[in-house]
Amino acid sequence: MENFRPARIATLLLGVLLVLAPRVHARSLAYTVTAALPHDQAAFTQGLLFSGGHLYESTGLNGRSSLRKVEPATGKVLRLVELDQEDFGEGLALWGGQLYQLTWRNSKVHVYDVASLERVRTLPFQGEGWGVTATPFGLVTSDGSSRLTWRDPVTMLPTRTLNVSDAGRPVARLNELEWVDGFILANVWHEDRIAVISPATGQVAAWIDCASLRTRLGPLAEDSVLNGIAWNPATKKLYVTGKLWPAIFELALEGLPKQ
Repeated sequence: MENFRPARIATLLLGVLLVLAPRVHARSLAYTVTAALPHDQAAFTQGLLFSGGHLYESTGLNGRSSLRKVEPATGKVLRLVELDQEDFGEGLALWGGQLYQLTWRNSKVHVYDVASLERVRTLPFQGEGWGVTATPFGLVTSDGSSRLTWRDPVTMLPTRTLNVSDAGRPVARLNELEWVDGFILANVWHEDRIAVISPATGQVAAWIDCASLRTRLGPLAEDSVLNGIAWNPATKKLYVTGKLWPAIFELALEGLPKQ
């Protein structure tokens, strides 16, 4: 039998304690619903962002995908650009005065001038396109896994990746993304919650539980999942909606973690 030394025994005991220790999951953030704004219930929302007093929205489904400029107070679509039948619109981000709209499995990103919504170019894209947002370090995308990928906005080529976890467990099905005060917010597909992720470590610092928002809407179709996050840095308000939802909720978050 192996002659265990005290240091070896201590290491083994520490390992056992770590395995048996309860996992401490990130806390839930409190918030106040400050407004419920009208939203086109036919919009299969895939991406959402706020800029210059307007919401910009990417919608999905083949033959129904679009890029929209929306008036927040009324939900009126001020301008709509339809995508080709083959394109399934996905996440949306604003970088350098241009809107980047992902497509799901078409290996391309459409780039538009934000002022005119005129398409200026189309870039190649590696992998599936789900969510995208602009950060001080470039664009970051999701692909439905627990991994986020930073990309060069000029080429859309990957520059680095980040694995996302909560209490040591991967957080899969990351979808729509938004950069909020130094954190990456991510919808989790088919869950009524938003992860608040540290871009430095990939750890979930907090959760935003949106289950109560769904109850305000009445019966919804099965695929009407939470999806769509936009941030107004001037008012510090978060806009949240879902696929085929009749409303966009304006939230005032309480106790956003500090970086």
